[in-house]
Amino acid sequence: MLTTRYVTGAPNWIDLGTPDIVGATTFYGGLFGWEFQPGPPEVGGYGMFRLAGKIAAGGMQTAPEQGPPSWTVYFQTPDVDATAKAAEEAHGSVLMQPMDVLDQGRMAILADKAGVPFGIWQPGRNKGLDVTQEPGSLCWVELYTADLPMAAYFYRAALGLETYAVEFPGGTYTTVLPDGQDEDGMFGGIVPLAEDPLETRAGACWMPYFEVTDTDGTVAKAQELGGSVRLPGTDVPGVGRVAKLADPYGARFAVIKSAPQQT
Repeated sequence: MLTTRYVTGAPNWIDLGTPDIVGATTFYGGLFGWEFQPGPPEVGGYGMFRLAGKIAAGGMQTAPEQGPPSWTVYFQTPDVDATAKAAEEAHGSVLMQPMDVLDQGRMAILADKAGVPFGIWQPGRNKGLDVTQEPGSLCWVELYTADLPMAAYFYRAALGLETYAVEFPGGTYTTVLPDGQDEDGMFGGIVPLAEDPLETRAGACWMPYFEVTDTDGTVAKAQELGGSVRLPGTDVPGVGRVAKLADPYGARFAVIKSAPQQT
């Protein structure tokens, strides 16, 4: 499970790059109840989306040359520079060189062997998101990729991630978890693009899932706020009711009302 008890290899941050931070604030504020708090001038307009005062995500306005509007998932590392080197040795690439973010931490933006971007974060004063799993916050991440075995190899080499196959009626779902964790440490999955025509058309990515109290209500609200529905509310037995959306600028994300955990 994705929690705020961050360990090496686990997602510990997400942020949004958008051409209109004011418009994005209106959208995500209406959808999740977030409030945007701009950072100091030295961070170039980067700020925090807060949910009831807790940091739920980061975000900033970006220019077209910085890439399309998108969410970026970050993974915890004790050494950004060593992780960047390991990613390159595993045939990935460094899109943004390691850099200090004031005294908050050290970061880099990498891409896996297939070119899918992701971030790494070495905590300083900022240990990561304040809230996960609660409605309006990150609860799961999913990698869509053309080559699952290659992705599993890359993320094992770069981040130490393990994979764990979960059987379900009609197939197998490959989950990912930090090295040395048990099944409770699973925080995401890897989905072959061949199994998802929707993401095949859109392209490989790391996609964040946000917990909600009402999937269909969230879908309707997203449309009302100018977003688009990529996949309507769909029940996944034993998992919950999911939907895939895009904000008004095209950034992809998913929402889920998780099924009650079996005890």
